[in-house]
Amino acid sequence: MSPEAFDARLDGEVETAADFLRAQQREDGHWLYKLEADATIPAEYILLNHFLGEPEPLLEAKMAKYLRRIQSDRHHGWPLFHDGDFDLSASVKAYFALKLAGDGPDAAHMVRARETILAHGGAARANVFTRITLALFEQVPWRAIPVMPIGIMSLPSWSPFNILKVSYWSRTVIAPLLILMSEKPCAANPDGIDIHELFVTPPEEERRYMVNHTGAKLGYAFLALDMILRRIEPLLPKRARRHSLDKAVSFITERLNGEDGLGGIFPAMANTVMAFRTLGYANDHPHFETARKAIRKLLVEHNDEAWCQPCLSPVWDTALAMQALMEAGEPTSSPSIEKAAGWIRDLQITNVRGDWASKARNNVDPGGWAFQYRNDFYPDVDDTAVVGMALDRADSSANDDALRRAAHWVIGMQSKNGGWGSFDVDNTHYYLNHIPFADHGALLDPPTADVSARCLSFLAQAGYDKDHPVLKAAVAYLRAEQEDDGSW
Repeated sequence: MSPEAFDARLDGEVETAADFLRAQQREDGHWLYKLEADATIPAEYILLNHFLGEPEPLLEAKMAKYLRRIQSDRHHGWPLFHDGDFDLSASVKAYFALKLAGDGPDAAHMVRARETILAHGGAARANVFTRITLALFEQVPWRAIPVMPIGIMSLPSWSPFNILKVSYWSRTVIAPLLILMSEKPCAANPDGIDIHELFVTPPEEERRYMVNHTGAKLGYAFLALDMILRRIEPLLPKRARRHSLDKAVSFITERLNGEDGLGGIFPAMANTVMAFRTLGYANDHPHFETARKAIRKLLVEHNDEAWCQPCLSPVWDTALAMQALMEAGEPTSSPSIEKAAGWIRDLQITNVRGDWASKARNNVDPGGWAFQYRNDFYPDVDDTAVVGMALDRADSSANDDALRRAAHWVIGMQSKNGGWGSFDVDNTHYYLNHIPFADHGALLDPPTADVSARCLSFLAQAGYDKDHPVLKAAVAYLRAEQEDDGSW
């Protein structure tokens, strides 16, 4: 193919893709695409139904078909990403969900999954989040779970274990989880399903639930602390426990976020629903009803399959679609771009000082965007930078105020080392990675190269000079983060 012919074909493909994007734009100007994760979220949806004692047989049959389809032909378990390696925790949840949905343990796909799970140590070796689920369903004793006292909710800001010291996603998951771990409810589990066949050693006889997942000395120290807390946690006075429980409920309800859900993410929403049920909320209680509706908005049904999204992504999708269209030659004055810019401007968070404000620099005013339609307590600099670059490129004076607010907010969210985390400033309490609860490896939100690079790109595009102290610190951070092979 000649260079001219190649260029012509490439131009044609670009225009075809641009036409597709234009056709996908919604009437009010935004884009939204389905956000597929791994087996964990649809499995947890089924588990949630059976915790509540409210199975949905038709929907769960569709989810079961989806789970069977994404089971690996290579290792017979479930990975965390397409064609990835076996993940024990995801596989335990998927197996349990399939069994709850009606798949028999002798079915060929269940036998294959079970053999792989047992070969990797069995369900007792699953991560803490999975073991908490198993404890709620009475599949493991509560001693299989690290102690996380409800009193954490009452710890002052200077405490090493204050809840604001972990990431936003951990925070919103942990607050309702602490209620569950305090009250230790039992799942309704109307069909009485168990997964005893997934344990190498009977759960009550297992003695190695608690391990030092980092191998560091600090990890052993936290294991010792866990043993101490296990003895003294039941001695917490009832009044103090009630006070902390009330603080957990207040934390949740203040951030309930309407039908967009606590934190805008499924795990936090699901824990909230279970916590509300544990506290005795009826199905028609406004908070319970709202939390349930938020989860239902995440469901996707397609033909004879169904799955649950981890969250919705309209702001991210719209900003990227705008940039792609403009890169493909779409005029900034086109109805498509102007409508998208107007839609996204309206979602800028300008009147809520969320959790981020506790560490932000110079008491900066709000000015960010969230990933979801609404998540006012938790805007992030990543979405804000991408939206900012799209609005700047759209080149309209109507965007000026939004861009000014966004740039000021991003600057106020820079960490001391010159980089940016996604949701918080200086979320670098790395010692917390060694607590037994943190074996999932995603407790914190420290600065990262990719998020920092997008913030730097936005500020540079918005006109900040390379000698500006914020940009100089960001460049120094990125240079320090470069790997030996030249990558980041």
